Amino acid sequence: MFSNYYSMYAAKYINSGLLRTDTVPEEGEDAAATLSATETLSEEEQEELRRELAKVEEEIQTLSQVLAAKEKHLVEIKRKLGINSLQELKQNIAKGWQDVTATSAYKKTSETLSQAGQKASAALSSVGSVITRKLEDVKNSPTFKSFEEKVENLKSKVGGTKPAGGDFGEVLNSTANASVTATEPPTEQTQESL
Repeated sequence: MFSNYYSMYAAKYINSGLLRTDTVPEEGEDAAATLSATETLSEEEQEELRRELAKVEEEIQTLSQVLAAKEKHLVEIKRKLGINSLQELKQNIAKGWQDVTATSAYKKTSETLSQAGQKASAALSSVGSVITRKLEDVKNSPTFKSFEEKVENLKSKVGGTKPAGGDFGEVLNSTANASVTATEPPTEQTQESL
């Protein structure tokens, strides 16, 4: 009912050209020039315009009531469907995100970032390979071998009973384990076994 009423008046205004915007005098323009137009209208024309004005104001009032009824109906439908403000917000965000991801700018940016990520990954991988190779070169260098032998000799002198041998990693691990056990307090198992 309201929809037909609204459509009828909307079509009337569109067809009659009443929806076009007329110029309004700006500040500083001669406002008296626009007032003089009413002076040139006859009494009949002024009365006709007053009736038209009352009719338009009444139609505006009616359309406002129609809009309020439509908004109330909308709220009622949403309530029946169980749609609350939070769900509506989530839907709007999801729809907005979907709209953003569908844009060509997003697709180009995503593609560019993906390529940049692949290049960065490849660069980090090659840096890792270079570092590994350099460390192996250092480990195989004569200076490091000499240092490793000196550490092993020192270990055998300090350890006494352990045979010389092993590599530098084993020496570091055994030294680290020895320092940890020397600084650790006795555990509960040790106390229970006493």
